[in-house]
Amino acid sequence: MVIRKVAVIGAGASGLSAIKSCLEEGLEPICFEKGTDIGGLWNYHEDNRHGHASVFKSTTINTSKEIMAFSDFPIPSKYPNFMPHNYVLAYFRLYADRFKLLPYIKFNICVESIKPNADYALNGKWDICFRDVTKQEVVTQTFDAVLVCTGHHVDPNVPEFPGQDDFKGKIVHTHDYKNFYGYENKRVVVIGTGNSGGDAAVDLANVTSQVFLSTRRGTWVIFRIADSGLPGDFVGVRRYISEWLPESMLVGILEKMMNKRFDHALFGLLPKHRANQQQLMVNDALPNVIQTGRICVKPNVKRFTNTGVEFEDGTFEDGIDSVVMATGYKIKFTFLDESVVKVNDNEVSLYKYVFPPLLKHGTLAVIGLVQPIGSTVPIAEIQSRWATRVFTGAAKLPPKDIMLADINAKREAMASRYIKSQRYTIQVDYIPYMDEIAAQFGVRPNFKKLFFTDPKLAFKCYFGPFSTYQYRLIGPGKWEGARETIVTIWDRVAAPLNTRKVEMPQRDSSFGGILKMLVFLVAFLAVFWKCCQ
Repeated sequence: MVIRKVAVIGAGASGLSAIKSCLEEGLEPICFEKGTDIGGLWNYHEDNRHGHASVFKSTTINTSKEIMAFSDFPIPSKYPNFMPHNYVLAYFRLYADRFKLLPYIKFNICVESIKPNADYALNGKWDICFRDVTKQEVVTQTFDAVLVCTGHHVDPNVPEFPGQDDFKGKIVHTHDYKNFYGYENKRVVVIGTGNSGGDAAVDLANVTSQVFLSTRRGTWVIFRIADSGLPGDFVGVRRYISEWLPESMLVGILEKMMNKRFDHALFGLLPKHRANQQQLMVNDALPNVIQTGRICVKPNVKRFTNTGVEFEDGTFEDGIDSVVMATGYKIKFTFLDESVVKVNDNEVSLYKYVFPPLLKHGTLAVIGLVQPIGSTVPIAEIQSRWATRVFTGAAKLPPKDIMLADINAKREAMASRYIKSQRYTIQVDYIPYMDEIAAQFGVRPNFKKLFFTDPKLAFKCYFGPFSTYQYRLIGPGKWEGARETIVTIWDRVAAPLNTRKVEMPQRDSSFGGILKMLVFLVAFLAVFWKCCQ
């Protein structure tokens, strides 16, 4: 069975990396994008468009640029370390231009259905029915394989509270929230303390008379910026931390660090669960705005009245003008039959969150349907690289029973770790998950070998800031610029900050130099011992 023609559904970050991965493997991609431009979630637009994801006008990405970059295309040095949405989109445009991806994208195309071809059992092909929005034409074409890259921020989850239909104010989901215009001097309730809830509450607090932030369980809040003003993930997301430190120790350190920034119990945000049992809220401004009184933290909503909201602690706020629901999304594949991909309470049975295990042929893959404590961009990329290798036959999927066992094991692990919620069905641990996918097609670095052949690079990869450039050092898709990009990673972090040159004070650094050498020696010996076991 020869695969050549591949359909890519969606031209967001996942779709762009899928197109590029197809080209790397000699495949012929055609990308169907129902919008008029690339970027997906990160293509901000003022109007509400049904079936389209979009960020707020004020949205800034939660992961720093070196953590979220594609593995063979570093983000420009001059770009800020935490990029507003317009910079993210600009980066995607640079990526699409650099690798000449745009000619493979058809815009204004809405996919109606994806079904197994009549001879699927023999050929593994798919019939895709799509509608050209501009011409209002419906066409069906046959493809050898499909990469579904539609994400999971399209179909809002809107809960029902008692009395909600009687409320005379405005109710909007964060999916349709764009900016604070129209909320000036209003009293607003924001329901939900995920990242969107925190961002919406802080954004609204700039102009409203009062924001009430309602939370069911509380939340842990982590800042983008760590000590010395460095990006927090740049400091904390490191391979040796992920592999060496026990999770219980990491959780304790993390909670202590977050409580040092502000006391979560004092601020009414402390949850009963530990920090590793929930997606953390990333928000630098929330504690400051709570301290000024512009945001008031409240428990879960009990009921609505015509003009107000009662909370579960019995308190009541009247004169509420608007409610913003930051209550997450439902995972849906409206164009796929349940026999292909079945979703049950937001749980999707996919082998390593990519391949449906019950299909006869591995010719359909879902890209980017994960929720990491990190960026989905490099995860979608490495998933695409693996999936296209499977399409060509260069990588193999295991038998059905092994795939099902892997799915069940992951599901049980998630259930035992995270609080019960439909939000925590696609969680993955950032570095371990990417290592797991990288191992499927031979691009995970061999650190035992690397410490002998290039100790400087090995040290930077293992003890320095984590980056997915590591997955371009060896194997298929090897990139000659990977080493230099890893070695110079600190330069790109410093570049957007060095806009005014200052004279560094003179200090006696002899002791510091000796200490660094000792630390390096101990670390090298420890890794050497670990690798040789």
